[in-house]
Amino acid sequence: MTSPNTEAEHVEATNLLYRDPALYDAVQSDNTGAEMCQTLIELHRPDARTLVDFGCGTGRDLEILAKRFECIGVDLQPGMVDYAHQARPGLDIRTGDMRTVRLGKRMDVVTCMGNSLAYVHDNEAIGQIFATFAAHAWPGALLVLCSPVAPITRSEPTTATVDTPRGPATVTIRHTWDLRTQINTMHRHWALPSGDEARDEIRRRVLFPRELERYANGVGFEVLDITNGTGAGLTGPTAYTVARYTRS
Repeated sequence: MTSPNTEAEHVEATNLLYRDPALYDAVQSDNTGAEMCQTLIELHRPDARTLVDFGCGTGRDLEILAKRFECIGVDLQPGMVDYAHQARPGLDIRTGDMRTVRLGKRMDVVTCMGNSLAYVHDNEAIGQIFATFAAHAWPGALLVLCSPVAPITRSEPTTATVDTPRGPATVTIRHTWDLRTQINTMHRHWALPSGDEARDEIRRRVLFPRELERYANGVGFEVLDITNGTGAGLTGPTAYTVARYTRS
């Protein structure tokens, strides 16, 4: 297993948004993950009061969830945590590796949003992360994950304009897929307002629904649903997994 510092440096180096947390917040400003998470909690555990979010990043989602729950956030990257402390000083956000971190607390809800799980590619390490989820769950606690469940395989690049704190940027994205490793790589080229350019190569592990169910079951979670929230069946590359902790 690589060290937390090495892993954090690698993730930061491959993703412009992690090197520039303010840009991350701007790009994610219309993300509805926190609202979807709240909807699933209200459906399956409406009496929940406490929540821990692993891979919380800048705390953008946690800030929304903290209006309803007593929250702790954990993220691997010190730069993101430092930014979160400055931007959202009222939140309890800590630096930690979700493969090994133990907070000494059990919560009503455990979340892992924003594709954080997908940055871990090794089967053993994924198992360690699910053990972390279990270690922080009361009996009956809810687990809510957001992760890729199918690859993006379109061959043609797409281009979009993104509003940033320093003006509009143009980003061009293409994807590649390695079935053997189940790694979906996003190749991203940025044309920034300053005239500079940046390139990202973001590698995400796709865990198919039955794989997610096996990892969850292995540490005592019973999967209640895997959904993308449309009500039209499981479609698209990303889904929410909802599970309940069944062990005492």
